[in-house]
Amino acid sequence: MSISDDSGALDYEVARRQAGAEPIGLPPLRYIAAAIVATAIAVSIYLVGRHGDPAPQLQLSLILGAAFGVVQQRARFCFFCIWKDWLDRRDPRGLLGILTALAVGLAGYTLIYGAWLPDPTGTRLPPTAHIGPVGPALLLAGLAFGAGMATSGSCISAHLYRLGEGSPTSPFALIGAGLGFILGFLSWNELYLLTISESPVLWLPRQLGYGGALLAGLAVLGAAAWWLLRVGRPSEHGTSDKAQVDPIAAIFLRRWPAWLGGFFVGLIGVAAYLRLSPLGVTAELGSRSRQLAMQFDWLPARLEGLDSFRGCATLIRETLLTPNGLFVAGLVAAAFAAALAAGEFKPRRPTGGHVLRGLVGGTLLGWGTVFGLGCTVGTLLSGISAGAVSGWVFALGLIIGTTVTLKLGRRLRLLD
Repeated sequence: MSISDDSGALDYEVARRQAGAEPIGLPPLRYIAAAIVATAIAVSIYLVGRHGDPAPQLQLSLILGAAFGVVQQRARFCFFCIWKDWLDRRDPRGLLGILTALAVGLAGYTLIYGAWLPDPTGTRLPPTAHIGPVGPALLLAGLAFGAGMATSGSCISAHLYRLGEGSPTSPFALIGAGLGFILGFLSWNELYLLTISESPVLWLPRQLGYGGALLAGLAVLGAAAWWLLRVGRPSEHGTSDKAQVDPIAAIFLRRWPAWLGGFFVGLIGVAAYLRLSPLGVTAELGSRSRQLAMQFDWLPARLEGLDSFRGCATLIRETLLTPNGLFVAGLVAAAFAAALAAGEFKPRRPTGGHVLRGLVGGTLLGWGTVFGLGCTVGTLLSGISAGAVSGWVFALGLIIGTTVTLKLGRRLRLLD
Protein backbone atom coordinates (compact mmCIF):
# COMPACT_ATOMS: atom_id res chain seq x y z
CA MET A 1 0.00 0.00 0.00
CA SER A 2 1.27 3.44 -0.90
CA ILE A 3 2.11 5.70 1.98
CA SER A 4 0.38 8.56 0.19
CA ASP A 5 -3.02 7.00 -0.48
CA ASP A 6 -6.29 7.96 1.22
CA SER A 7 -6.27 5.08 3.70
CA GLY A 8 -4.13 6.98 6.13
CA ALA A 9 -1.10 4.69 6.08
CA LEU A 10 1.01 7.74 6.89
CA ASP A 11 -0.79 10.68 8.46
CA TYR A 12 1.82 13.35 8.97
CA GLU A 13 -0.12 15.29 11.57
CA VAL A 14 -0.81 12.16 13.64
CA ALA A 15 2.82 11.15 13.44
CA ARG A 16 3.89 14.63 14.49
CA ARG A 17 1.61 14.68 17.51
CA GLN A 18 2.71 11.22 18.53
CA ALA A 19 6.32 12.24 18.30
CA GLY A 20 5.59 15.29 20.44
CA ALA A 21 7.67 17.59 18.27
CA GLU A 22 6.90 20.56 16.03
CA PRO A 23 8.10 20.49 12.41
CA ILE A 24 10.74 22.93 11.30
CA GLY A 25 8.72 25.50 9.37
CA LEU A 26 9.96 28.11 6.94
CA PRO A 27 8.58 31.62 7.15
CA PRO A 28 6.05 32.60 4.49
CA LEU A 29 7.53 33.45 1.11
CA ARG A 30 6.62 37.12 1.43
CA TYR A 31 8.79 37.46 4.54
CA ILE A 32 11.73 35.91 2.74
CA ALA A 33 11.22 38.25 -0.21
CA ALA A 34 10.94 41.26 2.12
CA ALA A 35 14.15 40.26 3.88
CA ILE A 36 15.94 39.98 0.53
CA VAL A 37 14.78 43.47 -0.51
CA ALA A 38 15.74 44.92 2.88
CA THR A 39 19.17 43.32 2.60
CA ALA A 40 19.59 44.80 -0.88
CA ILE A 41 18.74 48.24 0.50
CA ALA A 42 21.28 47.83 3.30
CA VAL A 43 23.98 46.73 0.85
CA SER A 44 23.16 49.69 -1.40
CA ILE A 45 23.49 52.07 1.55
CA TYR A 46 26.91 50.58 2.33
CA LEU A 47 28.11 50.76 -1.28
CA VAL A 48 26.93 54.34 -1.73
CA GLY A 49 28.78 55.26 1.44
CA ARG A 50 31.96 53.70 0.09
CA HIS A 51 31.86 54.79 -3.53
CA GLY A 52 29.39 57.68 -3.83
CA ASP A 53 30.45 61.27 -4.41
CA PRO A 54 29.70 63.05 -2.14
CA ALA A 55 29.33 59.83 -0.16
CA PRO A 56 27.85 61.15 3.13
CA GLN A 57 25.17 63.18 1.37
CA LEU A 58 24.16 60.40 -1.01
CA GLN A 59 24.20 57.76 1.71
CA LEU A 60 22.03 59.79 4.07
CA SER A 61 19.61 60.56 1.24
CA LEU A 62 19.15 56.85 0.63
CA ILE A 63 18.69 56.17 4.36
CA LEU A 64 16.10 58.92 4.83
CA GLY A 65 14.31 57.90 1.64
CA ALA A 66 14.03 54.33 2.90
CA ALA A 67 12.72 55.54 6.25
CA PHE A 68 10.19 57.78 4.52
CA GLY A 69 9.02 54.91 2.32
CA VAL A 70 8.44 52.60 5.28
CA VAL A 71 6.53 55.27 7.20
CA GLN A 72 4.38 56.18 4.22
CA GLN A 73 3.51 52.58 3.44
CA ARG A 74 2.84 51.47 7.01
CA ALA A 75 0.88 54.59 8.01
CA ARG A 76 -0.82 54.98 4.59
CA PHE A 77 0.39 58.58 4.64
CA CYS A 78 -1.35 59.70 1.45
CA PHE A 79 -2.65 63.27 1.40
CA PHE A 80 -5.47 62.52 -1.04
CA CYS A 81 -6.64 59.38 0.78
CA ILE A 82 -6.60 61.26 4.07
CA TRP A 83 -8.72 64.09 2.67
CA LYS A 84 -11.06 61.60 0.99
CA ASP A 85 -11.54 59.78 4.31
CA TRP A 86 -12.60 63.08 5.83
CA LEU A 87 -15.00 63.97 3.01
CA ASP A 88 -16.61 60.53 2.86
CA ARG A 89 -16.65 59.39 6.49
CA ARG A 90 -15.63 62.39 8.55
CA ASP A 91 -12.71 60.30 9.82
CA PRO A 92 -10.31 62.83 11.39
CA ARG A 93 -7.39 60.48 12.09
CA GLY A 94 -5.49 61.04 8.86
CA LEU A 95 -5.81 64.81 9.01
CA LEU A 96 -4.63 64.73 12.62
CA GLY A 97 -1.58 62.84 11.36
CA ILE A 98 -0.83 65.63 8.86
CA LEU A 99 -1.26 68.24 11.59
CA THR A 100 1.16 66.26 13.76
CA ALA A 101 3.75 66.23 10.98
CA LEU A 102 3.37 69.99 10.51
CA ALA A 103 3.66 70.69 14.24
CA VAL A 104 6.85 68.61 14.53
CA GLY A 105 8.22 70.30 11.41
CA LEU A 106 7.46 73.80 12.69
CA ALA A 107 9.15 73.15 16.01
CA GLY A 108 12.17 71.47 14.43
CA TYR A 109 12.71 74.13 11.76
CA THR A 110 12.45 76.88 14.38
CA LEU A 111 15.23 75.28 16.42
CA ILE A 112 17.43 75.02 13.33
CA TYR A 113 16.70 78.60 12.27
CA GLY A 114 17.81 79.90 15.65
CA ALA A 115 21.29 78.48 15.05
CA TRP A 116 21.60 79.30 11.36
CA LEU A 117 19.96 82.73 11.17
CA PRO A 118 19.64 84.31 14.62
CA ASP A 119 17.96 87.48 13.33
CA PRO A 120 15.04 86.78 10.97
CA THR A 121 14.08 90.43 10.43
CA GLY A 122 16.68 91.19 7.76
CA THR A 123 16.55 90.58 4.03
CA ARG A 124 18.11 87.12 4.16
CA LEU A 125 16.16 83.87 4.08
CA PRO A 126 17.21 80.58 5.71
CA PRO A 127 19.44 78.47 3.46
CA THR A 128 17.55 76.26 0.95
CA ALA A 129 14.23 76.51 2.83
CA HIS A 130 11.15 76.11 0.61
CA ILE A 131 9.86 79.68 0.78
CA GLY A 132 8.25 80.65 -2.51
CA PRO A 133 6.41 83.58 -4.10
CA VAL A 134 2.76 84.05 -3.16
CA GLY A 135 0.37 85.00 -5.93
CA PRO A 136 -2.33 83.81 -8.33
CA ALA A 137 0.01 81.33 -10.02
CA LEU A 138 0.61 79.55 -6.71
CA LEU A 139 -3.10 79.20 -6.04
CA LEU A 140 -3.62 77.96 -9.60
CA ALA A 141 -0.85 75.42 -9.05
CA GLY A 142 -2.58 74.14 -5.92
CA LEU A 143 -5.88 73.84 -7.77
CA ALA A 144 -4.24 71.88 -10.60
CA PHE A 145 -2.35 69.63 -8.21
CA GLY A 146 -5.51 68.96 -6.20
CA ALA A 147 -7.41 68.09 -9.39
CA GLY A 148 -4.56 65.77 -10.34
CA MET A 149 -4.75 64.01 -6.98
CA ALA A 150 -8.49 63.46 -7.29
CA THR A 151 -8.14 62.19 -10.85
CA SER A 152 -5.16 59.87 -10.39
CA GLY A 153 -6.00 58.80 -6.84
CA SER A 154 -2.84 60.03 -5.08
CA CYS A 155 -0.24 62.75 -4.86
CA ILE A 156 3.22 62.16 -6.32
CA SER A 157 4.79 60.90 -3.07
CA ALA A 158 1.95 58.41 -2.58
CA HIS A 159 2.25 57.22 -6.17
CA LEU A 160 5.91 56.50 -5.45
CA TYR A 161 5.21 54.33 -2.42
CA ARG A 162 2.34 52.65 -4.26
CA LEU A 163 4.77 51.58 -6.93
CA GLY A 164 6.06 49.29 -4.21
CA GLU A 165 2.55 47.92 -3.69
CA GLY A 166 2.03 47.09 -7.36
CA SER A 167 -0.48 49.87 -8.08
CA PRO A 168 -1.80 49.69 -11.66
CA THR A 169 -2.26 53.48 -11.82
CA SER A 170 0.96 54.82 -10.31
CA PRO A 171 3.36 54.05 -13.21
CA PHE A 172 1.14 55.96 -15.62
CA ALA A 173 0.61 58.78 -13.13
CA LEU A 174 4.38 59.26 -12.86
CA ILE A 175 4.72 59.19 -16.66
CA GLY A 176 1.95 61.77 -16.80
CA ALA A 177 3.75 63.84 -14.17
CA GLY A 178 6.82 63.91 -16.40
CA LEU A 179 4.65 65.17 -19.26
CA GLY A 180 3.10 67.72 -16.90
CA PHE A 181 6.55 68.98 -15.98
CA ILE A 182 7.35 69.55 -19.64
CA LEU A 183 4.05 71.37 -20.22
CA GLY A 184 4.78 73.46 -17.13
CA PHE A 185 8.20 74.42 -18.43
CA LEU A 186 6.66 75.35 -21.80
CA SER A 187 4.19 77.71 -20.11
CA TRP A 188 6.55 78.99 -17.43
CA ASN A 189 7.85 82.16 -19.09
CA GLU A 190 4.36 83.53 -19.83
CA LEU A 191 3.05 83.05 -16.29
CA TYR A 192 6.32 84.20 -14.78
CA LEU A 193 6.21 87.51 -16.65
CA LEU A 194 2.48 87.90 -16.05
CA THR A 195 2.36 87.35 -12.29
CA ILE A 196 5.14 85.33 -10.64
CA SER A 197 7.89 87.92 -11.12
CA GLU A 198 5.83 90.46 -9.14
CA SER A 199 4.65 88.07 -6.43
CA PRO A 200 6.11 88.66 -2.95
CA VAL A 201 8.07 86.03 -1.05
CA LEU A 202 6.44 86.00 2.40
CA TRP A 203 8.20 84.45 5.38
CA LEU A 204 6.30 84.63 8.67
CA PRO A 205 9.32 84.83 11.04
CA ARG A 206 10.38 88.03 9.26
CA GLN A 207 7.15 89.71 10.38
CA LEU A 208 6.45 87.86 13.64
CA GLY A 209 9.87 86.68 14.81
CA TYR A 210 10.66 83.03 15.42
CA GLY A 211 8.61 82.77 18.59
CA GLY A 212 5.61 84.57 17.14
CA ALA A 213 5.63 82.53 13.93
CA LEU A 214 5.91 79.28 15.88
CA LEU A 215 3.10 80.19 18.26
CA ALA A 216 0.88 81.37 15.40
CA GLY A 217 1.50 78.19 13.43
CA LEU A 218 0.88 75.92 16.40
CA ALA A 219 -2.25 77.89 17.29
CA VAL A 220 -3.69 77.34 13.81
CA LEU A 221 -2.78 73.65 13.88
CA GLY A 222 -4.18 73.27 17.40
CA ALA A 223 -7.44 74.98 16.46
CA ALA A 224 -7.75 72.74 13.40
CA ALA A 225 -7.13 69.64 15.54
CA TRP A 226 -9.73 70.75 18.09
CA TRP A 227 -12.29 71.31 15.32
CA LEU A 228 -11.56 67.92 13.72
CA LEU A 229 -11.97 66.12 17.03
CA ARG A 230 -15.20 67.98 17.73
CA VAL A 231 -16.79 67.52 14.30
CA GLY A 232 -15.25 64.21 13.24
CA ARG A 233 -17.01 60.92 13.74
CA PRO A 234 -15.49 58.21 15.95
CA SER A 235 -13.90 55.40 14.00
CA GLU A 236 -15.88 52.18 13.75
CA HIS A 237 -12.65 50.33 14.44
CA GLY A 238 -11.65 52.39 17.43
CA THR A 239 -12.23 49.59 19.93
CA SER A 240 -10.33 46.96 18.02
CA ASP A 241 -7.42 49.34 17.46
CA LYS A 242 -6.93 49.52 21.22
CA ALA A 243 -6.84 45.75 21.67
CA GLN A 244 -3.54 44.21 22.64
CA VAL A 245 -1.53 43.32 19.55
CA ASP A 246 1.71 41.43 19.14
CA PRO A 247 4.50 44.04 18.73
CA ILE A 248 5.87 42.37 15.60
CA ALA A 249 2.43 42.37 14.02
CA ALA A 250 1.90 45.98 15.06
CA ILE A 251 5.08 47.03 13.25
CA PHE A 252 5.04 44.88 10.14
CA LEU A 253 1.43 43.80 9.58
CA ARG A 254 -1.02 46.33 10.96
CA ARG A 255 -1.50 49.89 9.80
CA TRP A 256 0.32 52.38 11.99
CA PRO A 257 -1.71 55.08 13.73
CA ALA A 258 -1.90 58.22 11.61
CA TRP A 259 -0.50 60.41 14.38
CA LEU A 260 2.55 58.16 14.69
CA GLY A 261 3.12 58.27 10.95
CA GLY A 262 2.82 62.04 11.03
CA PHE A 263 5.28 62.26 13.91
CA PHE A 264 7.87 60.23 12.00
CA VAL A 265 7.28 62.20 8.79
CA GLY A 266 7.89 65.42 10.72
CA LEU A 267 11.10 64.05 12.23
CA ILE A 268 12.37 62.86 8.84
CA GLY A 269 11.62 66.29 7.39
CA VAL A 270 13.57 68.05 10.14
CA ALA A 271 16.51 65.64 9.79
CA ALA A 272 16.55 66.10 6.02
CA TYR A 273 16.64 69.89 6.35
CA LEU A 274 19.34 69.80 9.03
CA ARG A 275 21.69 67.49 7.14
CA LEU A 276 20.71 67.69 3.46
CA SER A 277 17.93 69.87 2.09
CA PRO A 278 14.20 70.28 2.70
CA LEU A 279 12.10 67.18 2.20
CA GLY A 280 10.78 66.76 -1.34
CA VAL A 281 10.22 64.02 -3.91
CA THR A 282 9.87 65.81 -7.26
CA ALA A 283 13.27 67.39 -7.94
CA GLU A 284 14.70 64.33 -9.68
CA LEU A 285 11.60 63.70 -11.78
CA GLY A 286 11.47 67.36 -12.76
CA SER A 287 15.17 67.50 -13.60
CA ARG A 288 15.05 64.40 -15.78
CA SER A 289 11.91 65.64 -17.55
CA ARG A 290 13.59 68.97 -18.23
CA GLN A 291 16.73 67.23 -19.43
CA LEU A 292 14.69 65.08 -21.83
CA ALA A 293 12.80 68.07 -23.20
CA MET A 294 16.02 70.04 -23.68
CA GLN A 295 17.55 67.19 -25.67
CA PHE A 296 14.65 67.36 -28.12
CA ASP A 297 14.71 71.19 -28.20
CA TRP A 298 11.16 71.39 -26.89
CA LEU A 299 11.85 74.14 -24.35
CA PRO A 300 12.88 77.77 -24.72
CA ALA A 301 16.57 78.46 -24.25
CA ARG A 302 15.87 80.32 -21.01
CA LEU A 303 13.29 79.71 -18.30
CA GLU A 304 13.02 83.11 -16.67
CA GLY A 305 13.72 83.08 -12.95
CA LEU A 306 12.84 79.42 -12.43
CA ASP A 307 16.20 78.34 -11.06
CA SER A 308 16.41 81.30 -8.68
CA PHE A 309 13.41 80.27 -6.57
CA ARG A 310 13.41 78.10 -3.47
CA GLY A 311 11.65 74.78 -3.84
CA CYS A 312 12.08 71.43 -5.55
CA ALA A 313 14.79 72.52 -7.96
CA THR A 314 14.69 71.17 -11.51
CA LEU A 315 18.25 71.97 -12.53
CA ILE A 316 19.61 69.67 -15.21
CA ARG A 317 21.87 67.06 -13.62
CA GLU A 318 25.03 65.75 -15.23
CA THR A 319 25.57 62.93 -12.73
CA LEU A 320 23.73 59.63 -12.53
CA LEU A 321 23.37 59.53 -8.74
CA THR A 322 21.79 62.54 -7.06
CA PRO A 323 20.57 63.03 -3.48
CA ASN A 324 16.92 63.36 -4.48
CA GLY A 325 17.18 60.47 -6.92
CA LEU A 326 18.53 58.19 -4.21
CA PHE A 327 15.91 59.46 -1.77
CA VAL A 328 13.17 58.45 -4.21
CA ALA A 329 14.84 55.11 -4.95
CA GLY A 330 15.06 54.36 -1.23
CA LEU A 331 11.42 55.37 -0.79
CA VAL A 332 10.16 52.99 -3.49
CA ALA A 333 12.39 50.08 -2.47
CA ALA A 334 11.57 50.34 1.24
CA ALA A 335 7.85 50.68 0.54
CA PHE A 336 8.15 47.52 -1.58
CA ALA A 337 9.80 45.65 1.29
CA ALA A 338 7.19 46.89 3.78
CA ALA A 339 4.34 45.94 1.45
CA LEU A 340 5.79 42.46 0.94
CA ALA A 341 6.08 41.86 4.68
CA ALA A 342 2.52 43.06 5.31
CA GLY A 343 1.05 41.04 2.46
CA GLU A 344 0.03 44.26 0.70
CA PHE A 345 2.04 43.79 -2.49
CA LYS A 346 -0.83 43.02 -4.85
CA PRO A 347 0.05 43.90 -8.43
CA ARG A 348 -2.83 44.10 -10.88
CA ARG A 349 -2.99 44.38 -14.63
CA PRO A 350 -3.90 47.97 -15.53
CA THR A 351 -7.15 48.65 -17.33
CA GLY A 352 -7.83 51.47 -19.76
CA GLY A 353 -9.33 53.45 -16.89
CA HIS A 354 -6.16 53.09 -14.83
CA VAL A 355 -4.04 54.27 -17.74
CA LEU A 356 -6.25 57.24 -18.61
CA ARG A 357 -6.71 58.43 -15.04
CA GLY A 358 -3.02 58.03 -14.35
CA LEU A 359 -1.90 59.98 -17.40
CA VAL A 360 -4.46 62.79 -17.07
CA GLY A 361 -4.12 63.12 -13.31
CA GLY A 362 -0.35 62.81 -13.45
CA THR A 363 -0.13 65.58 -16.04
CA LEU A 364 -2.04 67.89 -13.71
CA LEU A 365 0.24 66.88 -10.84
CA GLY A 366 3.36 67.68 -12.84
CA TRP A 367 2.07 71.02 -14.11
CA GLY A 368 0.99 72.03 -10.62
CA THR A 369 4.37 71.03 -9.21
CA VAL A 370 6.23 73.33 -11.62
CA PHE A 371 4.25 76.42 -10.63
CA GLY A 372 3.93 75.41 -7.00
CA LEU A 373 7.71 74.83 -6.87
CA GLY A 374 6.99 71.50 -5.22
CA CYS A 375 4.23 69.08 -4.25
CA THR A 376 2.43 68.09 -1.07
CA VAL A 377 5.77 67.17 0.51
CA GLY A 378 8.02 69.94 -0.83
CA THR A 379 5.68 72.94 -0.83
CA LEU A 380 2.99 72.04 1.70
CA LEU A 381 4.88 70.05 4.33
CA SER A 382 8.35 71.59 4.02
CA GLY A 383 6.94 75.03 3.20
CA ILE A 384 4.63 75.29 6.19
CA SER A 385 7.36 73.85 8.43
CA ALA A 386 9.63 76.62 7.15
CA GLY A 387 7.12 79.33 8.07
CA ALA A 388 6.38 80.10 4.41
CA VAL A 389 3.03 81.64 3.53
CA SER A 390 3.36 79.85 0.19
CA GLY A 391 2.83 76.52 1.96
CA TRP A 392 -0.52 77.62 3.38
CA VAL A 393 -1.72 79.08 0.06
CA PHE A 394 -0.75 75.91 -1.80
CA ALA A 395 -2.63 73.85 0.80
CA LEU A 396 -5.74 75.98 0.28
CA GLY A 397 -5.57 75.41 -3.48
CA LEU A 398 -5.12 71.67 -2.90
CA ILE A 399 -8.21 71.43 -0.73
CA ILE A 400 -10.39 73.33 -3.18
CA GLY A 401 -9.05 71.55 -6.26
CA THR A 402 -9.36 68.09 -4.75
CA THR A 403 -12.84 68.63 -3.33
CA VAL A 404 -14.36 70.21 -6.43
CA THR A 405 -12.82 67.67 -8.82
CA LEU A 406 -13.86 64.71 -6.68
CA LYS A 407 -17.45 65.89 -6.25
CA LEU A 408 -17.81 66.82 -9.92
CA GLY A 409 -16.21 63.58 -11.07
CA ARG A 410 -18.55 61.53 -8.91
CA ARG A 411 -21.58 63.42 -10.14
CA LEU A 412 -20.53 62.68 -13.72
CA ARG A 413 -19.72 59.08 -12.72
CA LEU A 414 -16.13 59.48 -13.83
CA LEU A 415 -14.51 59.05 -10.40
CA ASP A 416 -15.11 56.69 -7.50
